[in-house]
Amino acid sequence: MATDTSEKGLESFITNHLVSANGYVQREFTEYDRELCLDLSLLFEFLESTQADELVRLKRLHGDSYQQKIARRLIDRIKGKGVIEVLRRGIVDNGVTLKFLFDKPVSDLNPSSHERYAKNIFSVMRQLHFSQSTEQSLDLGIFINGIPVITFELKNELTKQSYQDAIRQYRQDRSPREPLFGFGRCIVHFAVDSEQVYMTTHLLGDKTYFLPFNKGADHAAGNPVNPNGIKTSYLWEDILTKDSLTNLVENFASLVEETNEDDKKIKKLLFPRYHQLDVVSKLLASAQGEGAGRRYLIQHSAGSGKSNSIAWLAHQLVDLHDESGNNTIFDTIIVVTDRTVLNSQISENLRQFTQVDGVFEDIDKSSKQLKEALQDGKKIITVLPGHDPVQIPIVEKKSAQVLSIHGDIANLMDSESYETF
Repeated sequence: MATDTSEKGLESFITNHLVSANGYVQREFTEYDRELCLDLSLLFEFLESTQADELVRLKRLHGDSYQQKIARRLIDRIKGKGVIEVLRRGIVDNGVTLKFLFDKPVSDLNPSSHERYAKNIFSVMRQLHFSQSTEQSLDLGIFINGIPVITFELKNELTKQSYQDAIRQYRQDRSPREPLFGFGRCIVHFAVDSEQVYMTTHLLGDKTYFLPFNKGADHAAGNPVNPNGIKTSYLWEDILTKDSLTNLVENFASLVEETNEDDKKIKKLLFPRYHQLDVVSKLLASAQGEGAGRRYLIQHSAGSGKSNSIAWLAHQLVDLHDESGNNTIFDTIIVVTDRTVLNSQISENLRQFTQVDGVFEDIDKSSKQLKEALQDGKKIITVLPGHDPVQIPIVEKKSAQVLSIHGDIANLMDSESYETF
């Protein structure tokens, strides 16, 4: 049977797959609180099943209005720090900590962590009425434990509409003044048709900038022919599984500061493009299966985001366990660059992506500093060889496995001796 790729048909098709194959719960837009931007009943269903004791304490403190006070505290934190920070770290209310996402455990050492992870509730809402003043709606909303994280606008080529019309809709009809579309309230917004996917993390009206989230086809733009369905089905079949979306929240999506052309600090929400997510995932899978000691060549074009790819990879290699789940593969990740500007950019990305203090060190003085960082057990180290001069020393360390990632030196490598992606 042919897939119905009309706008409503695509909306239904995606929703059905998320529910039947990915384990999502389908929710009605009437269950969405437009002011708070929350599915409150689902939020408290999750909290009751995972943190009942904490809720009892907060109910004693706040009385019968405890749900509204928790929700307000949650939204204030999202407004101030962004939804990524809240999903990763939770909130503290009168000394009581609440978590809003339990991440997937990296090992099998703690069975209770798997039980908590299984209690996360992923949901999808069709025709999400987002406005407090009108009945405007967007095609799909994706929620984690009642908190919106992704929106979709879907279009249909059969009626001569495409992802470009979805982009236009986001720019012209989705006001950043609406709470749901404020900066940091969602992780990403997708403009989708059956051929291509584009994304943005920051709605700015007509100035909204979209990037492709396509797989590429024959070394060109777009997506390859899918013999089993429509070209863009990887988005809901692969990217929006529970494990994948949790991974995106925990290890990829990032709120960072950058300096603009006017030398002013601005906040930017990063979400990986498909090729970045793909290469990091492939390298992690290979290292987990093959262990330490392999070499790889990744070829990037200008502007493809290699600095972010390197930063995302380095942070996840630090915690990478072998297939038994009991042992980490690497003790230290060294990022070696061959240009001062690139080294500075990668170092800043790594610093901002770091979620735990004491993990990262940038070597900017001498080989002695590098040796001390290795001996002190720093997990991620950046180095620019030849600086004063900096050489990578041999350091005796019990069971040490050191992985060196080289940035922007593909032209110096013999590609036949490397695993290529």
